Amino acid sequence: MPGDRSSIAFATRRRAAAPDAIAPDGSEVRILGATARGSMAMFTLLPGAVARAVAHRTVEEIWYVVAGQGRLWRRFDESEDVTVLEAGVSATIPTGASFQFRNDGTIPLDIVAVTLPPWPGDGEAYRIEGPWLPSV
Repeated sequence: MPGDRSSIAFATRRRAAAPDAIAPDGSEVRILGATARGSMAMFTLLPGAVARAVAHRTVEEIWYVVAGQGRLWRRFDESEDVTVLEAGVSATIPTGASFQFRNDGTIPLDIVAVTLPPWPGDGEAYRIEGPWLPSV
């Protein structure tokens, strides 16, 4: 029957206390949810930590800072920017953009990120040279 959505499944998940994984940039990852077209996770960078600089091969991301403070460096083609991260700030990471972030505060930097399409797995992110020396 056209439009039959009886096979749709609902998913519910609570943020885990411990990380589900460590991202290629070194931040803690807590998976929040996923569908066929996108995924969402919380990335945590501990106080004083600096992530590794990376770029993505096929995905783009939308970030929203939930708590903490820090900076995000992004470079794409001829454009380069450093954005102050604090609760309430959102930022995009286009496919192929180089980026690195750091926690300049005294509490964890928590960022909710939507990845489109969903994170495909190992090999998606590759390391690049960034402006800061990574510590994770």
